[in-house]
Amino acid sequence: MKLLVVGSVAFDAIETPFGKTDKILGGAATYIGITSSILGVKSGIVSVVGGDFPQEYLDMFTNRDVNIEGLEVVKEGKTFFWAGKYHNDLNTRDTLATEVNVLENFDPKIPDSMQDAEILLLGNLHPGVQLSVLEKMNKRPKLVILDTMNFWMDSAWDILMDMIAKTDVITINDEEARQLSGEYSLVKAAKKIHTMGPKYVIIKKGEHGALLFHDNNVFAIPALPLEEVFDPTGAGDTFAGGFAAYLAKKDKIDFETMKSALIVGSAMASFTVEKFGTERIQEVSEADMFSRLRQFKELTTFDVELQ
Repeated sequence: MKLLVVGSVAFDAIETPFGKTDKILGGAATYIGITSSILGVKSGIVSVVGGDFPQEYLDMFTNRDVNIEGLEVVKEGKTFFWAGKYHNDLNTRDTLATEVNVLENFDPKIPDSMQDAEILLLGNLHPGVQLSVLEKMNKRPKLVILDTMNFWMDSAWDILMDMIAKTDVITINDEEARQLSGEYSLVKAAKKIHTMGPKYVIIKKGEHGALLFHDNNVFAIPALPLEEVFDPTGAGDTFAGGFAAYLAKKDKIDFETMKSALIVGSAMASFTVEKFGTERIQEVSEADMFSRLRQFKELTTFDVELQ
């Protein structure tokens, strides 16, 4: 199945306890596109960048067989830029700068070559922009996956509710799940979010793994313990990319397949945090991915005697 990704392609400047960068490649659609290419899935990016966006980055997408017909270049504009500083625990961060630039007037354009995409992954953007993408599709994709955040819950609640009602899978972190639902228990939160529309609810818990809810079924996975964690930026996007790309590759959408997709997403995210920005995920081969999946299997497989 084809995967259509709508999200930011951007510049980031990152500071963590382990170092800092100048402007580097970032953005949700970037991480997702790279991840899908590792799984060998046909994907297309719908986004916008400015005239300052280097040709080498565009070539990188093309060389990975990522369709960028929907990536608009506004020659006189500047690319979205975010700068942030992570605290020692890497779970909290301060935003140092946000320059929306060309993303402020982003009007997604779906190329004809991606109108038949069966899976639509809507990255973290204004819910009004996300809704407009659905309206521009000739037919509704088989699966709509939504990523959102607490900022939109605070500033665009009504239109976010409209978007969530049209969503099959929502992926949010535990703090956002509690805010969205008004429930502290994540089990109760997922049940409440189900009533809003999504058939599947994914709650990300960072270094503590992730949860998948569907009806009365719950599946939990850990995060892989890593020796070195340099930069968590993009880990959630890589997770979503691995999840969506695996479903596209398997051409199957059900709870059992999503359980495996969750593990693939977590495995891919574990690469991203090992270096700054997209540097590590760009190095990952299919063999690397399988090796890490074996690590996950060993981490979670056990026999227990009950007598």
